[in-house]
Amino acid sequence: MSLYIEEEGSVTLPFDTEEIAIAVTEAALDYAECPYEAEINLLLTENQEIHEMNLEQRGIDRPTDVLSFPMIEYDAPGDFSVIDEETGDAFNPETGELMLGDIVISKEKVLSQAEEYGHSPKREYAFLIAHSMLHLFGYDHMEEEERAEMEAHQRAIMEKVGIPR
Repeated sequence: MSLYIEEEGSVTLPFDTEEIAIAVTEAALDYAECPYEAEINLLLTENQEIHEMNLEQRGIDRPTDVLSFPMIEYDAPGDFSVIDEETGDAFNPETGELMLGDIVISKEKVLSQAEEYGHSPKREYAFLIAHSMLHLFGYDHMEEEERAEMEAHQRAIMEKVGIPR
């Protein structure tokens, strides 16, 4: 697995962001039984930048905690059989890794939501990555049934990395 992390802005998180990101992305890939080596891009930014992205990409005029940009369209969430190794469209030609997509996280939201929800910033950060990884696997939470399924998967991934609720 390749995880490319870029960080911008002056806000810092009080833990090793790379270590946690690697642990959660690997746990999510294992949990989803992804049959390929994968590539993920992670941008750690601040409210102003994620606000601009949220407005541009989703038409929502406010900052958000996390944005997910999947590279693959799935027939069913987590169904990697739609990926055609022969055409290679979803694979990085240099590394052969499956390009899952991009995750953008607001460091300011990590800190404020951790305080709001009464848990550590480390737990909030890990949760946002687990949540976003599920989006990169094709899961969503627009309907109640989807939300419940996604929550169960998030819980399992968080337990796998040893950061339960």
